[in-house]
Amino acid sequence: MNYDIFIRLLAPYHAVLVHFPVAIWTTVTMVVVLRAFSDGVLARAAERILPLLVLLGVLSGLAAFVAGFFIFSLTAAGASPLIRNHIIAASWSLGYWTVFLISIWRIGTRTWEGTNRWIMLALALLGTLFITVTGTVGGHIAGNPTSVSMMLKMVGWDVYDTFFVPDAMLWAIVAGAVVLPIIGWIGRSRA
Repeated sequence: MNYDIFIRLLAPYHAVLVHFPVAIWTTVTMVVVLRAFSDGVLARAAERILPLLVLLGVLSGLAAFVAGFFIFSLTAAGASPLIRNHIIAASWSLGYWTVFLISIWRIGTRTWEGTNRWIMLALALLGTLFITVTGTVGGHIAGNPTSVSMMLKMVGWDVYDTFFVPDAMLWAIVAGAVVLPIIGWIGRSRA
């Protein structure tokens, strides 16, 4: 099959597929908000479905992510700051929600004890921010810019310029990746 034909066939599927993880992860955020503020019957019932919802979001996000790579050739994607930004944002979103899934699976019902509920609320809202940025950049690629890009520009990021993480931040991420598991291990051994 000719690659151009394959691209033309797959591009519409990416546009359809991306709506599933966005809708599911938005629903997850609403469930987390409900559970953070309530211990009622409905909130506890919604909590039980949360891991499945996040898993479905991750799987549909992975399908959309893979389909997105077939829309443009890698050469074209590498030459466009807008597409690179979309790939970066989509990678962050997918990675973030995958870690969120692992966290709620491992922590279980303790997720909603004490300050953990507020941490989960903040994490869900951060995940929603990631999918908002991903969708905003994707909208620009599709020719449908939104006012979110203006808000991003006000905080210093133009979606048409490649987003770069400063070297100091990369070192902080590496340090966090080393130190945080050690802190968790120490805390677990004391418990």
